[in-house]
Amino acid sequence: MKNLCGVCVLLFSLLGSAEVWSSESNPDKPNIVYLMLDEWGYFESGHMGHTELLTPHIDQFAAEGMRFTNALTGSPVCGPTRAVLLTGLHSGHTSMRSNNGFAPIRADEPTLASMLKASGYATGGFGKWGIGGRGTTGLPEEHGFDVFYGYYDQVHAHTFYPEYLIRNSEEVPLPGNSGDSYHEGQTHAHLEIFRESMDFIREQGANQDQPFFAYLPWTPPHGQWGIDEDDPSWQVYKDKPWNAGQMRDEDVRIYAAFMHMVDRQIGEIISLLKELGIDDNTVFFLSGDNGGQEYFRSEDRPHGFFAPNLNPHTGARFRGGKGRLYEGGLKIPYLVRWPSQIPAGSVCDHVCYFPDVMPTLADLTSSECPSTDGISFAPSLKLSGSDAAEQKQHDYLYWEYGGQVALRRGDWKIYRKGKGAWELYDLSKDIEELNDLSQQFPDIVKEMAVLTEQAHEPMIGGEVFDEALIEKDRRQSPNYRKRAAKKK
Repeated sequence: MKNLCGVCVLLFSLLGSAEVWSSESNPDKPNIVYLMLDEWGYFESGHMGHTELLTPHIDQFAAEGMRFTNALTGSPVCGPTRAVLLTGLHSGHTSMRSNNGFAPIRADEPTLASMLKASGYATGGFGKWGIGGRGTTGLPEEHGFDVFYGYYDQVHAHTFYPEYLIRNSEEVPLPGNSGDSYHEGQTHAHLEIFRESMDFIREQGANQDQPFFAYLPWTPPHGQWGIDEDDPSWQVYKDKPWNAGQMRDEDVRIYAAFMHMVDRQIGEIISLLKELGIDDNTVFFLSGDNGGQEYFRSEDRPHGFFAPNLNPHTGARFRGGKGRLYEGGLKIPYLVRWPSQIPAGSVCDHVCYFPDVMPTLADLTSSECPSTDGISFAPSLKLSGSDAAEQKQHDYLYWEYGGQVALRRGDWKIYRKGKGAWELYDLSKDIEELNDLSQQFPDIVKEMAVLTEQAHEPMIGGEVFDEALIEKDRRQSPNYRKRAAKKK
């Protein structure tokens, strides 16, 4: 496909977000659906060449919208990457940098939801929150969401058959679930989250007087895995003779079924948007949350059963995976669909990452954007009018997590773990990060290392008020429940 990103003729002006998307050019602010799949790998879809994971609706989504080839996450794990996405700050500035499941952002911090709510949007979130458990300053309903339904604590989200989910801090029982098993129960949590997602879009989409923001941080295909026996996606994969290495063979089949399930649900969302007559005025973002996890590795499949970071066409493999600041932990699938604005089948090579989402949404909605570390990629999204606007580029992109630090500047990237030596890679020639050039270019390493010092600030976190409430939600995970019982 032709790369349209660099040649787009755009309506955008870069003089300020309030000027970018004027009411004169578009009288109605667009609705926004932002769907993020947990651990969805870069190559885990049909349009990227995968032959075993069936994703026809995602493939059609890509054919109707724009695919970003160089989209990078905010952090290589669930909680911190959500903090970056929702606050627009990179991980050297965020107030939540751990992945313990309940750690909160501060009470006074703006989020995507609070920004859009101030701009007149109805705001709903459905899925895994991850930046503040109950009993903390990080509650979604205190950070701009009219409603949030799902899991607040990530440990709670480790099961698809909990006793309850949470709506605006109140428990919502799931009938027939004991909470003792990852694999058995009467009410599948994700199906409830999907139903509530659809209900919100249906209700808000029928209200032509107010635009909506539907934030859908869904948990599949992340494990632990469990699926209803009669789920149509399970029927597609349940008899596959697949070996999951040292894990349950059933889990590898459920993983594939999960991808098929969310794919069909994405198709249902688009059908609903068309039914409501709002498809053309809805910008739909679809992404992973962090780099892929090499699940179900074996001697025959050393890159993981579904090889999320292995290019099936070239054999090149992104180094590392979830939890690492090499490309395998940072590269994510990223698609944007907006039928009335984004050229179908377009591909963009612009380098962007999660801090950029807040200023981008601010531009698309004429909202006042809080201070962020991001640069809007709105100029890369559409063709319209006759005024050209250059897409601004980052001076550098920065990440830190778990004692690791990485910084990218242009095609150069440095990486260090702990107090080890800096590594240097030229990503234009070495996307696999196999050839460390730090000894050949010490001046580049030194210059970039100084930038990492400037990018890092000491963390000032949120507050925890009720540890008992946090503990209650975490006990919804069967493994956590078992470990807690052993400690007693």
